[in-house]
Amino acid sequence: MFDDEENAMRRRTVMGGLALLPLAGQAVSAVSAAKGAGAPPEALRIASTGFAENGKAELGGIAYRVQQEGWLARELKQRGVRLEWLPVTGDTGATMNEAFASGRIDMAAYGDLPSVILNAGGVRTQVIVPAGRGTDQFLLVPTSSRATSLAELKGKRISVHRGRPWELGLRQLIADQRMSPTDFRLINMDLKPGTAALATGAVDALFMINGYPLEDKGIGRIIWSSKGLPERKMRAELWARRDFTQAHPDIAELVATAWLRAQHWAALDGNREAIIKDGTRNGTPDSVVRRSYDDPGLQWKERWSPLYDDAVYRHYRRVLAFAQEQKLIRQPLTAEELLEPRFVAAGLKKLGLANYWEPAKV
Repeated sequence: MFDDEENAMRRRTVMGGLALLPLAGQAVSAVSAAKGAGAPPEALRIASTGFAENGKAELGGIAYRVQQEGWLARELKQRGVRLEWLPVTGDTGATMNEAFASGRIDMAAYGDLPSVILNAGGVRTQVIVPAGRGTDQFLLVPTSSRATSLAELKGKRISVHRGRPWELGLRQLIADQRMSPTDFRLINMDLKPGTAALATGAVDALFMINGYPLEDKGIGRIIWSSKGLPERKMRAELWARRDFTQAHPDIAELVATAWLRAQHWAALDGNREAIIKDGTRNGTPDSVVRRSYDDPGLQWKERWSPLYDDAVYRHYRRVLAFAQEQKLIRQPLTAEELLEPRFVAAGLKKLGLANYWEPAKV
């Protein structure tokens, strides 16, 4: 299990500035109320996970495609609204939570668990576009290790960055094996020190996303992944401040429509190579990107599904239950409070894509 010191460190890392969230949330709401629902904002600020290139932060993922198409920026300009992109590198969860809390951003594309913690802290946001079918998670051991399963790691040290979306993935894997977190010594580390610890043998395993580069470099060996297990992937979505969507539903629908345009474009087989090339912009080898997208149980088109289907609701119920069990949140929340499907429904209808994707069959 995590020891008391590690639990305290996790809480500080995950919460960031969340002690001030209720006050910050009230301040943000007051600003929106003062502007009024009828007056468009001067600027729309969207944050997304990114990477550093030549000393400059660049957007990644679907946000990059929305930016490159330019449709959203043009539509907003016609309404007198300036579009501002904010790429975030490093600990994206804590950074985006603090930005939401201080009112510096209106929307953000990032992971599930930090968003749940933000909402429980008093700053209310909602998913306005689900981002596909999730991201794979991996359990790696040192290349010198003889372990081939989680069971063989009983009593060993497993590194995981607590409070990040993949912590839930490790907990689910442990439960799936009918084991308990007390069967292991879980070490709270960010991915970079966790990788270094795996390489030097300071830990016996590392749970993370994007495990292929470490295997290719000979740093670790993958003994489990969520590949082919749709219910065991982590999720990241496009989140928006609830007071913003209430004050500016037309802008929220416009952004959702832009995201849907990009996800539909990505879902077309003819654009697969372009999407793979996008994945190499941060220095990831082409072979790694291709393996990441290769999943026999998931069609390319469905990988980009924006539907609020049963699988999405089940996922967020699991995240909420986990966060409450771990005392990461004290205020009860429901999946229905976090998920706002009306903007996707309107956007799909507007684009003639209402029947393009099918609900997940799980």
